[in-house]
Amino acid sequence: MSKSNQTLRVGFALFSALTSFLFVYYAVSVIHGSEASQWLRTFAYVAGGYGLMNIYLLSWAWRSQAGWTVMANMAIGLCMFGVVLVDTFKMGFSSKQLLGLLGLAFVLGVNWLAVKVLCQQSDDRRQK
Repeated sequence: MSKSNQTLRVGFALFSALTSFLFVYYAVSVIHGSEASQWLRTFAYVAGGYGLMNIYLLSWAWRSQAGWTVMANMAIGLCMFGVVLVDTFKMGFSSKQLLGLLGLAFVLGVNWLAVKVLCQQSDDRRQK
């Protein structure tokens, strides 16, 4: 495995771990805040659940390179994006929200790619 591939894998993993911890931090902050609406609390549970599941799948992919983690990460990412998308259309759509959706899609896509790259690590080792 080349040094640049190893750096890329570690970079993807660190980005994914950081964004997952930010989702969990956001969820804990909203849930323990006293002025959050019921909708915001519900979204915080979804964001926190996504962050925890992504950390679990990322660590599993890092340790065992199990192929099922890629599909599981895609499933939780699509569920998270679906919840946000439905709530965005329900609450009214604006150009600012489009930027937020694009940013979220980027983060979820990079998180999925991080798990996929970590799972491909075992394929690289077998080829050598």
